[in-house]
Amino acid sequence: MAMEGAQPSGARQILTLTVNPALDISTATAKVESSHKLRCGASRVDPGGGGVNVARVIQRLGGRSVALFTAGGPTGEAYRRLVEAERVPSLVVPIRGSTRQNFTVDETSSGRQYRFVLEGPELSEAEWVSCLDLVAHTVPRGGYVVASGSLPPGVPDDFYARVARLARENGARCLVDASGSALGRALSEGVFLVKPSLRELAEHAGGALESEQDQMDAAAALVSGGSAEYVALTLGARGAALASSSGVLRLRVPSVPVVSTVGAGDSFMAAFVLRMAQGRPAGEAFRAAVAAGSAAVMTPATELCHRADVERLEAELRSA
Repeated sequence: MAMEGAQPSGARQILTLTVNPALDISTATAKVESSHKLRCGASRVDPGGGGVNVARVIQRLGGRSVALFTAGGPTGEAYRRLVEAERVPSLVVPIRGSTRQNFTVDETSSGRQYRFVLEGPELSEAEWVSCLDLVAHTVPRGGYVVASGSLPPGVPDDFYARVARLARENGARCLVDASGSALGRALSEGVFLVKPSLRELAEHAGGALESEQDQMDAAAALVSGGSAEYVALTLGARGAALASSSGVLRLRVPSVPVVSTVGAGDSFMAAFVLRMAQGRPAGEAFRAAVAAGSAAVMTPATELCHRADVERLEAELRSA
């Protein structure tokens, strides 16, 4: 079924959280080489960062969410204006530091893509506590909280675990897309869904996970151990998997031209949580997520998925 033109009135609410947003700047040059002035083509600027990207994709797919994010300095002001321009409802936590920038450069002579990801401003305790306080006051009861992206300096590793706890205490479900110790602490707390990469899953499992069976077992172990109700694992050309108490569901990835992988994971997460909020079965949400992630890689640089592509790929997956 195609993505709806508007989110049904009975859909559950979605809150996304981004504590380390980035002003994404993308451009292209013929060849990336040292000690030379690199002449670049036209550039584009987007408001990036996991949770905000999720909210932007939800908006594109006909749904609605509220994006909570930090912003500071001149780049933060520019970031806020870009989010407003896309008409994404938002809640902003002002910070003293300046919102970071990320750079993506496409090398046209080779087709390679270079991504430069900056660290981000250090948040004071008062600032990250303000984020948690705002989450506590805006958690959609019975809805969903998507905590996504890296943690900036100054924010404790258990930040997403605290968000998951707040969501659970307020009757909401928390979805987490993180890495390293932040991911580990969130899994220790328990979440509704986690979307680790294969590398992140292997790090958490403490092994290489070289075989497909090992990978599926590791994802299933997070479910059986109570760390997550769902574990979404994307495997590149080998497709994607969704582990739950019902078992492991596999889907192939549609054959599409790969232009840029930026935003694919966020598009996956957005479609999944939107479908769940609309009351759709997990299998249908998973299919929409794979379609959205695949649609995202078809767009250049930091551009996110297009609704028409998602609808077409979702229909293709449904009929396969």
